Amino acid sequence: MLEKDLELTEYEFNEGVPSDLNKKIREGLIDISPSSSIEYLRHKDKYELIENHSISSRGPVGSILLFSKKPIETLDGQTIFTSSQSETSFALLQIVLRKFYGLECCFQSSNKQLNEAVITEAAYLLIGDEALAEALKWPGLYIYDIGELWFLHTGLPFTFALWIAHKGCCAQKGDLYRNFIDALNRAKTSALNSLDTIAASCPLKDTLSEDGLISYWKKMSYDFNDEHRKGLELFRAYAKELGLI
Repeated sequence: MLEKDLELTEYEFNEGVPSDLNKKIREGLIDISPSSSIEYLRHKDKYELIENHSISSRGPVGSILLFSKKPIETLDGQTIFTSSQSETSFALLQIVLRKFYGLECCFQSSNKQLNEAVITEAAYLLIGDEALAEALKWPGLYIYDIGELWFLHTGLPFTFALWIAHKGCCAQKGDLYRNFIDALNRAKTSALNSLDTIAASCPLKDTLSEDGLISYWKKMSYDFNDEHRKGLELFRAYAKELGLI
């Protein structure tokens, strides 16, 4: 949707998992990105926050899931595998376990498949498409939605990603930057009014039905208002307390 609202000759689009995009915008290799909220919190001096845009949830998010052989309350001292793709989700999991459940766990980054991981370790944090797909396959495991656990204990939305711009881009690219923001606003409105059309051509429709995809997208919040700011500030405070930022 965003690319359709822009003159493609003016912009170059890059794809990547959150950790890759974080690194690229931090190093000035890309100008604008929907980057992890923890990247913004760690390096606020480098970035301009693009207002009114986020990827957030008020409750279950559906794609940040802890798969566990045991109830979460019994994971103290256990090793938990984590995907290397999202620093924000990893930080959020640590906050949930330590602040809300009083648990001290060991963490190990892994690229193993879930069926391999649960043979040796107690739990595995998966995100994104992989989490959505695996949630349909493992009725015998405990599955915890980390966005839901945050909301249950705080009553606030959790912001997983923010649209941010490298400060050099804002100063140097003037009208091009402002045109991008206008297009981003139009793209968000257009996408939210066209979820059925997007679902019909989405590669994930082989994993979730079109109705399932639309339901998943509607769980998300794409704005960034005062409640989102409160949630982000609480996340910052907890992350600082635990030495995560």
